[in-house]
Amino acid sequence: MTVSSVASGYDGVSLLAGNIAYVPAVRGVFAGGNTGAGSVNVIDYVNINTLGNAADFGDLTFARYGAAGCSSSTRGLFGGGDVGGDSYANYIDYITIASAGNAIDFGDLTVARSYISACSSSTRGLWAGGYNGSNSNVIDYVTIASTGNATDFGDLTITRYAPAGCSSSPRGLFGGGDSGSNSNVIDYITIASTGNATDFGDLSVARSALASCSSSTRGLFGGGYTGSNSNVIDYVTIASTGNATDFGDLTVSRYGQSGCSSSSRGLFGGGNAGSASNVIDYVTISTVGNSTDFGDLTTARYYTAGLSDGHGGL
Repeated sequence: MTVSSVASGYDGVSLLAGNIAYVPAVRGVFAGGNTGAGSVNVIDYVNINTLGNAADFGDLTFARYGAAGCSSSTRGLFGGGDVGGDSYANYIDYITIASAGNAIDFGDLTVARSYISACSSSTRGLWAGGYNGSNSNVIDYVTIASTGNATDFGDLTITRYAPAGCSSSPRGLFGGGDSGSNSNVIDYITIASTGNATDFGDLSVARSALASCSSSTRGLFGGGYTGSNSNVIDYVTIASTGNATDFGDLTVSRYGQSGCSSSSRGLFGGGNAGSASNVIDYVTISTVGNSTDFGDLTTARYYTAGLSDGHGGL
């Protein structure tokens, strides 16, 4: 089959001159959050390869904010959160990413907490840090394909809440957060093992309530709170160690957004820009530069949890 132009198909299928090249659809999911009036159970999804507004996916088992998401190529998990009134959750929910519908109970974290971060490989999901009346250094893990309670993995190098997590298949990173003041610390762990985190380097700007996404080689940390809202995006090479480098800027300075990614594109959704935001930005992970508007969430909110079925840890 020969065609003379490029056309975009329904699920990210592109027709290229002389060939048919299939670009798999990668689904990004944003769950929960705080609208400013309270927590919600909303789950949205987008096709990361195609610009546009999010669509309704279903509901979390409980409305909450400050949870974190991790995923395999088929299953997404949301752990922790605040269900309102400083009531900290140990819930882990799961969804089948390719099929819209409500989340199902998976098990429990070892310690109930909110403002938590997460990362994953194709088999194992991890949650790190958080807050439950005091800052936490706890790292938990689960086997994504099964259900059941989390197991202790080890500890972060410093106790903190509202860091951000991303990963390649062997390595997970946790950057930033609040340890009593805004932190620039980036830690790393080897996902397939257990043990305490090791210092990786520093963010370019100390901040908390930031978001992260990754390809298999590069991790990005975007936005957050420095004492004021930040639009900074940093990047690191995950396989090495060292300090982060400036990547570009978000379209809107904000904190409390979440991230998700395909192998090439990173998204930052929601956040607080003075009020709850519905903005979704995107970047091409391999190319430094400012983010571009992708579309909108169904509901403006912050402290969301993000995940995808095509991130850098798969």
